[in-house]
Amino acid sequence: MGKVLIIDDEKQILSLLSRIIGLEGYDVYQAASCKAGIRQLEQNDPEVILCDVCLPDGSGVELVTVLKRLRPLSEVILLTAHGNIPDGVQAIKNGAFDYITKGDDNNKILPLIAKAMEKATAAYRQQQAAVTAVGRQYSFDTIIGRSPAIQEAVALARKVAATDVPVLLTGETGTGKEVFAQSIHRHSSRSGKAFVAINCSSFSRDLLESEMFGHKAGAFTGALKETKGLFEEADNGTIFLDEIGEMAFDLQAKLLRILETGEFLKIGDTKPIKVNVRVIAATNRDLAKEIAGGNFREDLFYRLSVFQIHLPPLRERADD
Repeated sequence: MGKVLIIDDEKQILSLLSRIIGLEGYDVYQAASCKAGIRQLEQNDPEVILCDVCLPDGSGVELVTVLKRLRPLSEVILLTAHGNIPDGVQAIKNGAFDYITKGDDNNKILPLIAKAMEKATAAYRQQQAAVTAVGRQYSFDTIIGRSPAIQEAVALARKVAATDVPVLLTGETGTGKEVFAQSIHRHSSRSGKAFVAINCSSFSRDLLESEMFGHKAGAFTGALKETKGLFEEADNGTIFLDEIGEMAFDLQAKLLRILETGEFLKIGDTKPIKVNVRVIAATNRDLAKEIAGGNFREDLFYRLSVFQIHLPPLRERADD
């Protein structure tokens, strides 16, 4: 039937709703505060959330924004003891499925849950279909080439996909490095999580740092609000750093820290952020020469190239 999370600090209402909803065949989870509700959301992935407006550690109306950010496909129904039109309007703006009054609207709860569950389930199915389609698009089976050189590269990529080690893809521009990176991600244990790609040659030094690591509000002129970097976006997934040889030398130190500790600092922040990200890097440069010329850190090279795959250009595999 699906999973329903109820967030309400009134024990009797929490118990009553849990029993009524549970008898309909739903798996029911309980929380008595915003903080506990977020924890239950992250642990159990409910499709529908019933949330009280007045909670001991915050407003349910504002909590909707957080819940929808964490689980965009889940539907939130707000419950209030006293109908309040401005709250109801704001709740819908924040992404709530509906807003109902306790007691007066009790007979509406089960039909409303059924509608919300239907919508959420359809959205999850659609997302899964899209993930499956992308998985087929980026599959080792779709990589064209029968020459020994490309078959060897595919075989190595298949092997490393099952692990969690960093990968360095080398080869000229146009040899398919991002296709290989996507395929490695889609065949890994992280395939259901984000794949984030950035071309290090497309940004200035400062902009690349902000894109990768994010910044706090006021960290620099024009930083009006706190912004997530791509490493945060890729948490539990994979980040693909294309043209890694173009990265500024001092930024390489921040990347090395992530590979060593899993931590980094946003621009303007003093508190480190912990992430779990697999790094796949690519370059068309000879990094050994870049190291010799003082343009690339040798310690970073060894961290990135735990597993290295060279992709040959088409002229070297003319039979393809």
